[in-house]
Parts: sequence; C-alpha cells; structure tokens
Amino acid sequence: MKLLTYQPFSLYSNGGGNRILRRLFKGHEADVASLLVEENPLHPREGAIHETIVYATPIVRKWARWKLRNFRTWLRHGLYKVSTIKKVQQAARSIPYDVLHVVDHGPYSAALCTDEFCGDKPLWVSFHDHFSTTYGLRENSEVLWKRANRRLVISEEIGEEYGRLFGKADYELITDGVAAAEVSEPLATTTEPIAVYFAGLLHLEYIPLFKVLADALDILSKQGKQFKLILRATQYMPFLENRAFATDYRPMTLNDAELKGELDSSAILYLPIKFTKPDFYLYSLSTKMVGYLGGAGAILYHGPDDSAACNLLRKNQAAVSCGNLDAEKLSADILALLTNKQSISAQAKILAKAQFEMADIQSRFWQQ
Repeated sequence: MKLLTYQPFSLYSNGGGNRILRRLFKGHEADVASLLVEENPLHPREGAIHETIVYATPIVRKWARWKLRNFRTWLRHGLYKVSTIKKVQQAARSIPYDVLHVVDHGPYSAALCTDEFCGDKPLWVSFHDHFSTTYGLRENSEVLWKRANRRLVISEEIGEEYGRLFGKADYELITDGVAAAEVSEPLATTTEPIAVYFAGLLHLEYIPLFKVLADALDILSKQGKQFKLILRATQYMPFLENRAFATDYRPMTLNDAELKGELDSSAILYLPIKFTKPDFYLYSLSTKMVGYLGGAGAILYHGPDDSAACNLLRKNQAAVSCGNLDAEKLSADILALLTNKQSISAQAKILAKAQFEMADIQSRFWQQ
C-alpha cells in the first residue's frame, strides 16, 4: 500500500502535527510520499520520506514587515487561493498512491477532496485542531469529515464536536504515542537545582504563562529552593534574565533519544496551555503532554481547567494542575508536585500504557 500524505508542514520541521506523522510513519517510510503546501520559504531537512513542496502564492519572506506579511496572507487566502490549490493538484497528479491521507489544517486542506483524487481511493483525514484556530474553513472541514473513509481525531472532544457540527460519523483516536521503551520509572529522588523542562514551539500567547512560572520559581527560590529552567527549541525571552534561577536554552532537535534523556532527568515537566482561543484548548490534545507521560518526572499542567488535556490528566491523577495566572498559587502547586511527584508520575505511566501505546496506535493507523 502506497500512502500519499498531504499537509501544510514538513514532516521534518518542529511541531506537534509533524511529530505525530513521523512516529506513525516510522518503519513504513518506503510506503509514504509527502506533499506539503507551505506559505514561507523552507530549508528542508533531509528525511527518509521524500517530500514534494508547493509554495502558496505569494510567498512571505521572514524579513517582510508585519503589515506586509498580513497583506500577503490576505492575498494568499483570498485572491490567490485558487492558484495555490491548482498547484497542489498538479503536484499530486505526479505522485502514485493507493490511499490519500489529509491533515485538516489551514485554508487549502480540501484541495484534493475531489473525485479526481479520492473518487476511487480511500480518504483518511486527520483532525488535529479545530478549523477556527488554523486559518481553516468550516466548509473544508465539513467536506473532509463527510467524505472521509476514516476520521482520525486527536481527542474525543473534537470527534464529538465535529459530529455535532457536520453529522454523526465514526471516528478513531489516532494521536502521538509512547513506545514501551519510552516509559520510565518515576524519579526516586530530586536533586538541586530542580530541573523544570519545556520543549516545543512557544507562541506569543504562552508568554503570560511563562512570566507567571518565572515569578513562581522566584518565590520558591527565595524560600531556599534551587531551580534550573530548561527550554528546548524556544526563542530567547528577555524577562527570564536576572532571575533567582538559571535558564538553559537548547536548540531544536528531532532526536527522540536526546529528548527522552531530558525528560528523564527533569523533575518537573511543564505543560502550559494558552488561555486564549477556547476552540484550541477545548478540542486539541497536546502531543507534548503525550510525550511527557512517559518521562521520569511529573507533569505540571498550567492552563484552562476545562481543556481537553486538563480533563484527561485530572481524571487520571496524572498531573498537578494550575488553572490561573497567580504566581503564589502556582508556587504552591509546584511544592505539591515535588511532595507527590512519584505517585503523580506513576499515574501518568498507567495512563500512557492504557491509552497511548505507540505500537497499538501505529498498528491501528495502518490497518485497512
């Protein structure tokens, strides 16, 4: 079986959706071709899966002023949208495949949802985020939901919401997973400085949470605790200077073994979820959270109390949760986590094995 996967990002860039697909395709690279539509010039990383890149018209350069970038975004998603879709379709015609897999993300997600490309072939659609949070279009999500032979959702919440919006239909939970070798024993002891770990993309809407985290660590540092904040693949944040704790910036990496080593050596695995955009936090399930479940440390959730991630973690007692931007409250939650870190981490391992076994998820993805 040859699978063509179509999405608005490279498999070998940093991000949650990229990570999900890389891990689903692991061991099946020879059976996969990747077609992506990008809005910014890429410096593609080499990987085992060949990628065909289509650039949306017009391309936005990183050096362009924000007003110009916004204007070009308006042009791409409006005047030139049809042109970009035609380029995507032209590229797809040259790629042989038996199954079409589409990630519903962005304004071009339904470009191949036509009789020409999926009329006589199975269509599998992954729904990772609510369309309102990705420059997506309701009509794209609806046609993909209704036409799909398989609907692969990141959470029960988004499956139920799309069923309400577009009509009840079967769906499957397919997200990131934790391999058996990635499930570690909880940390037995905590040495100082206490490592607080975060890895992944850091959008501007997360900055308020990190400021509160920094203030909370300062409070605890004045009480005699020592901390080191480890940031993997984030931008430099000036407000972390001159704090009572150290900050260690590390570059982006796709090396799973390296990331796993960091998870296992960190006592606190920080999981922030932005308070803005309810359509994001109510329905999306963080791939970072899934990776954290297998780590030796314990998860500190910081975000809305009613998010999909918080619901799952609280139900399974797999994290300490802070649902506000109060540094005093967060500092108390950090102390509670340090006191109960072994039991919290142990519950996370139970959840990982019960719902996020990577071999099971991958096997279900490739079934026909």
